[in-house]
Amino acid sequence: MTINCIVIDDEPLAIRLLENHIAKIAEIKLVATATNALEAHRILQTQEVDLLFLDIQMPDLNGIEFLRSLNKKPATIFTTAYREFAIEGFELEAVDYLLKPITFERFFKSVDRILRNVKKESEDDFVIFKSAGFSRKLLLKDIMYFESIGNDIQVVLQDELIMVPKMSVSELATHLQHKGFLRIHRSFMINQNRVKAISNHEVLVGKTSIPVGRSFREAFDNFSRQFSAKRLF
Repeated sequence: MTINCIVIDDEPLAIRLLENHIAKIAEIKLVATATNALEAHRILQTQEVDLLFLDIQMPDLNGIEFLRSLNKKPATIFTTAYREFAIEGFELEAVDYLLKPITFERFFKSVDRILRNVKKESEDDFVIFKSAGFSRKLLLKDIMYFESIGNDIQVVLQDELIMVPKMSVSELATHLQHKGFLRIHRSFMINQNRVKAISNHEVLVGKTSIPVGRSFREAFDNFSRQFSAKRLF
């Protein structure tokens, strides 16, 4: 799994140092840099960001104030030359607090903590269904979409179909709506990470075109805006 990060610092040399550190770790992708909090806020509106490397002493809005202002807070590692802000930083549940100048050894120790947590969460992200006399453990990332067929649910994987009796899409949505799945039709719930293309009225998941139901238009439109915001052209 790749962790998308941004570096926010008003010192070009500090940004360059962190860029060099980040480039040495394959699991971390630097998607942008910013020299102030307002610029960083604009980036967060258009980029999917998992991790902030955030300086504290910056003009207009400091790093503590910026992080406190965010409704959805990515994992944050503060990078600063000042020890006195450490307590405030950790009160905001920062992952770590790195003092400049930041050595690669200290940087890696901090990042490795995040990588280990992500790996553990990924391994734990599964669901168990009863099907054909077996209890089947399925990783959520492997599920393409769910389809309601009569009173049953068909779980569609890359190379396999699994029928789960006496289960509804509504029941699934209750448990999985915050785990990357989106209900777009009374009979379909999709894995957002498996979407290849979208139009105004349908979604392409793998090779299957799935219609968007009228009752689920608002949720789909929100997803569509996020999906389109990532386009390059």
